[in-house]
Amino acid sequence: MRDGAIESSEAPQADSSAPSGERVDDGREETPLERVDRNLAELTGEMRVVVTGVQVLFAFLLVVPFDTGFSHVGQFERIVYFVTLILASLAAAFVIAPAAQHRFLFRRDDKPQLLFVANRLTIAGLVCLALAMCGCLLFVTTKLFGVGAGAFTAVLGGVPFSVLWFAAPLRRRRVIEGDGG
Repeated sequence: MRDGAIESSEAPQADSSAPSGERVDDGREETPLERVDRNLAELTGEMRVVVTGVQVLFAFLLVVPFDTGFSHVGQFERIVYFVTLILASLAAAFVIAPAAQHRFLFRRDDKPQLLFVANRLTIAGLVCLALAMCGCLLFVTTKLFGVGAGAFTAVLGGVPFSVLWFAAPLRRRRVIEGDGG
């Protein structure tokens, strides 16, 4: 048994209709449409986590300038804050876009393309979210300890995002593709 699929004497059918044109053969017995539905459900589950994080960060950033202490923030911190706010806004736009697109394309038989685009938008949203979180680290640490400490903390904070969110999965993807599946 592999990935919950029941082994059979027949070779599993490869999905040659993947939006990227790649052939998929993972041992599951599902039609191309079932695969797209499953992939869309998986993406939706992942997005529940990401959207919540983006919304909390964006809400926090929206209220910061209305705090009385914000008037004591220097020019550098104001620029960092503004860039971070824009990045959080872009993250929200990217990760919410698939839901909006799905509403407009509902029952138009375009799920494979929707899934392909949603994947790209989600990755763009994750990039913006990681940068926005590093921007928050830069903003707060600069206010507390100065620009040098802020820059160091932002770079140090960016390492887990870079490794865990991007480098590790991309490396694993290269390994899988190099092995032929």
